[in-house]
Amino acid sequence: MYVADSRAAAPAPTSAEPATRPGAGRRRAVGSTVFALGTVSLITDVSSEMVTAVLPLYLVAGLGLSPLGFGLLDGVHNGFSALVRLAGGRFADGGGGRHKTVAVLGYGLSALCKPLLLLASSVPSIGAVLAADRTGKGLRTAPRDALISLSSTPEARGRAFGVHRAMDTAGALLGPLAAFLILRRTVDGYDAVFTVSFCVAALGVLVLVLFVPRGARPTTTPPPARRHGRPSPALLRITLCATLLGLATVSDAFVYLILQRQLGVPERWFALLPLGTAAAFLLLAAPLGRLSDRVGAWPVFLGGHVALLAVYGLLLTHAHTAWLPYAVLLLHGTFYAATDGVLMAAASAGLSEARRSSGLAVVQTGQAAARFGCSLGFGAAWTAWGDRTALAVAAVLLAVCALVAYGLRPHPRTTEVNA
Repeated sequence: MYVADSRAAAPAPTSAEPATRPGAGRRRAVGSTVFALGTVSLITDVSSEMVTAVLPLYLVAGLGLSPLGFGLLDGVHNGFSALVRLAGGRFADGGGGRHKTVAVLGYGLSALCKPLLLLASSVPSIGAVLAADRTGKGLRTAPRDALISLSSTPEARGRAFGVHRAMDTAGALLGPLAAFLILRRTVDGYDAVFTVSFCVAALGVLVLVLFVPRGARPTTTPPPARRHGRPSPALLRITLCATLLGLATVSDAFVYLILQRQLGVPERWFALLPLGTAAAFLLLAAPLGRLSDRVGAWPVFLGGHVALLAVYGLLLTHAHTAWLPYAVLLLHGTFYAATDGVLMAAASAGLSEARRSSGLAVVQTGQAAARFGCSLGFGAAWTAWGDRTALAVAAVLLAVCALVAYGLRPHPRTTEVNA
């Protein structure tokens, strides 16, 4: 994917070098480190999305949780990592190749949590396992994204994140499909899903240990460090925008549950709903990453939230037409393709190598904490008012937050300030 033919040119750079150099002819637009990390994410996402695809139905239909109880667990699943991202990012910036070390710890912890789901049967025990799993995600995300940004030139950083997210999403596409097939062909379907998920996750950790280099060289000379370790205004604006928009980002599980109830989708087909989102994400992540390199990150990022607002609008129509699920899932995938990697590329622009992980962790923490609050609030609103009213409130809140974020967005010249 997105590799220029350079066999006739000078020898290709090592995986730790920048992806392109001036005057070097046609080279790989994306470095090998990005592809190695993309492979790890692909394998890991097959594992995690197998669980994510069946978890809502397992908790609500299997264990009989209320929407409020599910909202609490879903909030833990999506937001608990906010508590450890800052610590993981700061430790990874300590030098000596710690980016990879912290990433291995995070991926390994998440892998160990998969078989524990076989033993958990109550809200507290399931919540503890999900919290440990999200702790692993919180540890690994910022160091992984730091390695991606350090292995890419500023001019191609959006593309690098787009390619990585596309490979990551290929795993998200295969995971629900694997879960669907396991559920249809085994007697104890949920137990089989959790067991296979652990085996796949262990493979991802092995690939990370063997094929991802310990560090990456900075693609540009880092700007002078700011005194007293204070974040730059650009980083603060990016974090504030991501946090505001996260407060109105209803989790995937709630979107799928509403769509399933609205259309009367049989339970055995529920695990396939995430496939539509993943397919759109896979197809659009790299093109929208390249677009952000050309027109800027913020038009693409805010446009993605417009797509999410359209998802809410379609679900509020209560239409029962054949095209509704395709439109909802296409727009949902567009939202992720326009926001996930694009946000990290924008946040990387003004961060020196020495503070890349901790700076990205600041942004990720604000967004994850906000989405945790949204899951709790949406679950409570659904329990009290019903799904339609809860979604209408989320739509209004998203529109307001998008307008505020547009006014707060950092200007291109401010992102050059080191954080």
